[in-house]
Amino acid sequence: MIRAAVVGGSGYAGGEVLRLLTGHPEVEVVQVTSERLAGKPVAAVHPPLRGRSELRFSSRDTLGDADVVFSAMSHGDSSAMIGELSAAAPVVIDLGADFRLRSAGDYPRWYGWTHPSPELLGSAVYGLAELHRAEIANASLIATGGCLATASILGLAPIACAGLLDPAIPVVVEAKVGSSAAGSQSGDSTHHAHRSGEIRSYAPTGHRHTAEIVQELRLSAASHDVAFSATGVEAVRGVLVTAHAFINTDLDDRDLWRLYRSRYSSEPFVRIVKSHTGLHRSPSPKLLTGTNYCDVGFERDPHSRRVVVTAALDNLVKGSAGQAVQAFNIRHGFPETLGLEFSGLYPI
Repeated sequence: MIRAAVVGGSGYAGGEVLRLLTGHPEVEVVQVTSERLAGKPVAAVHPPLRGRSELRFSSRDTLGDADVVFSAMSHGDSSAMIGELSAAAPVVIDLGADFRLRSAGDYPRWYGWTHPSPELLGSAVYGLAELHRAEIANASLIATGGCLATASILGLAPIACAGLLDPAIPVVVEAKVGSSAAGSQSGDSTHHAHRSGEIRSYAPTGHRHTAEIVQELRLSAASHDVAFSATGVEAVRGVLVTAHAFINTDLDDRDLWRLYRSRYSSEPFVRIVKSHTGLHRSPSPKLLTGTNYCDVGFERDPHSRRVVVTAALDNLVKGSAGQAVQAFNIRHGFPETLGLEFSGLYPI
């Protein structure tokens, strides 16, 4: 049995990690920390754990020995206390942004702060199994991808990694996301009167996940290679990415099918969703609520070399906690799908 600690367990991502780990047959959660809620029952904050966990939040100052630490703290916190996290367990899985980027110079540009442990960036592994499965298997520091970046990367990887993107034309990515991506702490942008009925372009340019997309798709360091925009919509969970990719050769739908199948046919959590009939003929985030799936679709524009790629996922599962548990399974030699078998509900 693997002993797991969750640091920063009071937020949405931390709660989702706890929900998944509590149902994992090979995990015992031994500690959950929260500075704000120390002493309170974990189940009082995360209702899915009612009757399933008797743990109480503790301060991270009391962090004890474990086999793995899941860090679900705010951006910037994990890197500031990585020494304490690494001392508590031989494997650290960070759900924040602190170790996603390989270049220390990217942190002032995209996050506005200087990285306190730049020497660790080269050894940290980006936690997306579909791209880094072999590296994850031996990693001691794993950084899960951002939710919008994860959907974008998985949608575009078959084209980008095959060298089919036209370098003269940037990839245009529009990502729509539900309110839970803003975190559990309330603010003006999440206030009901401001959010209800709203469709708000909150980051038309300069979104920090752009750096991950450029890095993981191995594009040029120039940010204009990806023109990324993010829009908040009236939903609690879910990401829907629509990407416009211009290819450097003529491929029809059959060619694209072969390309995507060759990339994802053996992936347990990526599904190609592309049908000419039926209501659900393209990826829909609503259908993925609570699951670790990313659904990917594509359509070739008959009037140009544009391929419209769509990708959907649950931002708190495949876009965060589920991705972390999937990486945990790989790292510890368990079946990759263990504890992540939930296939969703319909209708919902």
